[in-house]
Amino acid sequence: MTEDKMQFFEPGEFACLCCGRTRLNPKFKDKIDTARLYAKVPFVITSGCRCEKHNKVVGGKPTSSHLIDNHIGGCCAADIRTATSVERFRVLYGLIQARFLRIGIGKDFVHADCDEEKDVGVMWMY
Repeated sequence: MTEDKMQFFEPGEFACLCCGRTRLNPKFKDKIDTARLYAKVPFVITSGCRCEKHNKVVGGKPTSSHLIDNHIGGCCAADIRTATSVERFRVLYGLIQARFLRIGIGKDFVHADCDEEKDVGVMWMY
């Protein structure tokens, strides 16, 4: 695997739904690919990179880890669709094995980020 290439994802899977831009934090890229390896289920990204305009439209926080243009080297977050409890378990298992320390759980998605400027060792519900 080269520095720019991911084993389980194409860069476009993380593209901003508004402008199509993608800029992933290198640490996040490695961790999300590792999480997918451990999970052994496809990760369908429902929200990856966001420009400031799109972040506002979806009600994202001004300090969202999804933001493309930030001082931590790009987007370091993704929301992953989980249609069943089995998928949710597999995704969570992969994220924990890959050492994600910030995880949010929704009814039909799981959020993961590696934003070290925010509290770590946290899990929350939507």
